Amino acid sequence: MRFVKDHPQFPVELVLRVLGIASSTFYEWRKRTITPSARQLADEELLAEIVDIHTSSGGTYGSPRVHAMLVRRGIGVSRKRVERLMRSAGLQGAFGRRRWRIPSTRQNPRAIPAPDLVERNFTADAPNKLWVADATRIPVGEGVFWLAAVRDAFSNRIVGWKSSDRCDTDLVLGALEYGVWSRDVRDGELVHHSDRGSTYTAIRFANRLADNGIAQSMGSVGDCPLSG
Repeated sequence: MRFVKDHPQFPVELVLRVLGIASSTFYEWRKRTITPSARQLADEELLAEIVDIHTSSGGTYGSPRVHAMLVRRGIGVSRKRVERLMRSAGLQGAFGRRRWRIPSTRQNPRAIPAPDLVERNFTADAPNKLWVADATRIPVGEGVFWLAAVRDAFSNRIVGWKSSDRCDTDLVLGALEYGVWSRDVRDGELVHHSDRGSTYTAIRFANRLADNGIAQSMGSVGDCPLSG
């Protein structure tokens, strides 16, 4: 979405077709970003809290537990509204905990990982200095879906996320793009840290980080504590 907005020199319909985005989706998104209603703004703020709780639970919390956590945080909201927002975002509780133990991250043995710029010091002295990213496999009643999320180490809040039935480069790119779009990212000030999974070692992902002046950092496979 942001690519289309930031590159007006390209025909909108052509870019949307290449990116696989429906025209109606783009124009509705643009309408909401230009003149968002009070209800939309409230929903976006609430959804950020929901995603934070859901991701911190490892993707296991369904709407009842998410609603309970919101109440504990002092956020008064109906359970139906929580269910609606989670459904629209593709967030569900996890089932079948034995399957949950299946490893979710695989390393591409031919890829050259980025250096570890963090060395397990997952703290930051200001927003948008260190983002920590991970992709989580979540078994659900209908099968399996994946949740990619990006957390700001300073506030411990989710700044970008995307869900899909496949764990691929598009999944983690979507989470990154959401974070870049929603935050004031300044060239040369932000480090993006992840494990060495094949989605994060993809050339497309590295190039997108470079386009935004973001330094890439990687730990070992599966070594990216998104929730802690």
